[in-house]
Amino acid sequence: MTRIRPHHWLRARASQAAGPLVARYGDQLRAGGQDLPAPRRVRIPTRTGSVRCEVYRPPAGSPATAPAVVHLHGGAFLMRYPRMDDWWCRELASALGAVVVNVDYDVAPQRRYPVAQHQATDVLGRVLEDPVGALGGVLADGHGIDPARVAVSGFSAGGNLAAAACLLLRDEGRRSPAFQLLAVPALDMVTEDKHSVAGRSMIDPALIRLVRSTYFVDAERRAEPYASPLLAPDLTGLPPALVVTAEYDALRAEGDAYAGRLRDAGVPVEHHVVPGRDHYFLDPEPHAFARTLGLLTGALGSALVG
Repeated sequence: MTRIRPHHWLRARASQAAGPLVARYGDQLRAGGQDLPAPRRVRIPTRTGSVRCEVYRPPAGSPATAPAVVHLHGGAFLMRYPRMDDWWCRELASALGAVVVNVDYDVAPQRRYPVAQHQATDVLGRVLEDPVGALGGVLADGHGIDPARVAVSGFSAGGNLAAAACLLLRDEGRRSPAFQLLAVPALDMVTEDKHSVAGRSMIDPALIRLVRSTYFVDAERRAEPYASPLLAPDLTGLPPALVVTAEYDALRAEGDAYAGRLRDAGVPVEHHVVPGRDHYFLDPEPHAFARTLGLLTGALGSALVG
């Protein structure tokens, strides 16, 4: 097995430790659900060991049977900090009356591909196939999840995991979610040289090299469909999707291409490019943020609530 070089290990651990300090963009956003109680924690078994998840419940008075969203946060496969997307989980619970499962998946340098992909797949699969068994202990008495109304969302690295989970569930013959939301997703782990139309991007070559050298360590595996969903030979039979990319993001090209490939495979897909934004695609300006948030929640609402 390929070893991680010591200086890459140290840089990855430093990025991991910095997560709670630097991933605080949610503090600026005016999302809903801030009055909801703190999420409850549950551990869900997967093929690589149990995974801690934070479960957000819909407001009191919501219907007894709820839709659900399994969410996978970003962080370049290095930051283990699901609370970076607390704002998003609260918004979904409030706006859609959904149960939201925020997955605290394993990251580099301690773990490497395909651990997080398997964890994402198995958490999503358990919520689809046995929601009471997976989450019954943290749902309100008499409440449950409608397995026909379960979606997956992912931002950045989490977009990779969400796309990979949909592929792997399909390939394993398991139940698929009703919808996939992929925002600024990382979908090609083979190509190292990625460019922004602005010349510079938050996703710079040094970060790409660090991710490849600590999580996608084995070069011969980077082209596998669950590492690089863009390179999957067959995208038929996947759930309907919303793919959101950002105008100046170095990952834009692969997200744009994936939306096109989904469409060519007959998968219903909506593709939106956020203008004037880099990899951090959410504009804190209130009106711009409201437009983007409405796009995201509207797509999920149409799929899960009708």
